[in-house]
Amino acid sequence: MTKRVCVAGTGFFSRFHYEAWSRLDVEITGICSLDRETAQKVAADFTHADVFADFEQMLDVEKPDLVDIVTPPPTHLNFVSACVERRIPSICQKPFCGGLEGARKAVALAGEKNVPVIVHENFRFQPWFEKIREMIEDGAIGDVYQGTFRLRPGDGQGPDAYLDRQPYFQEMPRLLVHETLVHLIDVFRYLFGEVTDVSADLRKLNPVIKGEDAGIIILTFENGKRAVIDGNRLSDHAAKNRRLTMGEMLMEGAAGVLRLDGDAHLYRRPFGSNDEIAVDYDWVDNGYAGDCVYRLTRHVVECLERGETPTNTARDYLANLRIVEAVYRSASERRRVAPHEI
Repeated sequence: MTKRVCVAGTGFFSRFHYEAWSRLDVEITGICSLDRETAQKVAADFTHADVFADFEQMLDVEKPDLVDIVTPPPTHLNFVSACVERRIPSICQKPFCGGLEGARKAVALAGEKNVPVIVHENFRFQPWFEKIREMIEDGAIGDVYQGTFRLRPGDGQGPDAYLDRQPYFQEMPRLLVHETLVHLIDVFRYLFGEVTDVSADLRKLNPVIKGEDAGIIILTFENGKRAVIDGNRLSDHAAKNRRLTMGEMLMEGAAGVLRLDGDAHLYRRPFGSNDEIAVDYDWVDNGYAGDCVYRLTRHVVECLERGETPTNTARDYLANLRIVEAVYRSASERRRVAPHEI
């Protein structure tokens, strides 16, 4: 049976969501946006989609099987709550509910009603990270010591930083970690497991923005592995499209090293060798970052159809948000912080 889906939001990133839904066996029946003109243009691509300015009215009229929330964080808790009260599963963009406090409320409500709430955390669905996890599990580099990711999008310089794509970035009191590095925190949890403690040093390099735009985070995991997330939005990296991988990664182990470059090429260098070996793997340069929006959305739909739990539930996502808070506390108090303190 084809699922009826409603979508809230018509902003910059929503185009990747609509493109993904267009390739799935679902019917978009409602689109909610305060920008009616843009919403009508989007709805024209979906035969049965009606446009609404009121989110709850859309839910009551359309009675969807699933809702995709692609609106700013201040709307998230109310929209998720409206879905939960009607027992409608939802997928919600991040920063989920604006942070840990709102997320905890959403998770508690969803738990009381036993209604699925999923966070649209798409980095772990990027095919290069899935391939790296597969290779680690297959022992391609032996016992893994640590991973390092250098985020270098190069979009944060000067007075016009972010204005052409996401201008609200300039006004966010928390930027780099809250908005961007949370993706990589989730990736390393996907690769290494749960975090026991955090150390962080955060900086603001561009004076025109309110939040931090550079920083180094060290994560220690229960299994002893470590991850270094080195983020700087002002510096760039070598890539045809610097938003494809957003940076470069090294995974170091007893038997060798895996390297991800900015064009999504993967290389393995055996321990003791000076020669890298290209790693062949399948991925599609479609949509956003290796088609990860489609891959996430498809995963959620398939899990709900089978009665299974998706990997990225809101309850699980609380771990990421506790780590984010631990990062900010570590940077502020200049000490190591355990997420369980949060």
